[in-house]
Amino acid sequence: MTVRFSDATGLLARAWKTVQRTGNPSQVAASLAAEVNALMTEDDGLGVVVLGFPRRLNGEPTGQTANVQAIADRLRSLITLPVVLQDERLSSHEAETRLAVRESDWRKRKAKLDAAAAAIILQDFLDGRRRMSNDALD
Repeated sequence: MTVRFSDATGLLARAWKTVQRTGNPSQVAASLAAEVNALMTEDDGLGVVVLGFPRRLNGEPTGQTANVQAIADRLRSLITLPVVLQDERLSSHEAETRLAVRESDWRKRKAKLDAAAAAIILQDFLDGRRRMSNDALD
């Protein structure tokens, strides 16, 4: 599981680290909670946790949807921050397209794909939040 966070302004997603997703949803949530709690003690703090939420193009659940929902539900009971499920449909395709511009070797792109998709998911969340703020001002 790739962990990304935004800059202090909430405008840009940036890499932080990859956390190995091992075990059942409760174990994954516990390891994420430990990472979140460590980040909350830093000066920049943390305002929200965004998890990619897998859905098919038609909106139906995938084989991973229930696992992610279970992780989110457990994580909400372990931390005080809001946990948001962000639609991740087409994020891997978009990441692949962006990476292909800079790297022609698909083997090298594959190694970076999950991290790039995670950045897109977070950036989509940040952009949506900014749009809602702008709409509220209109």
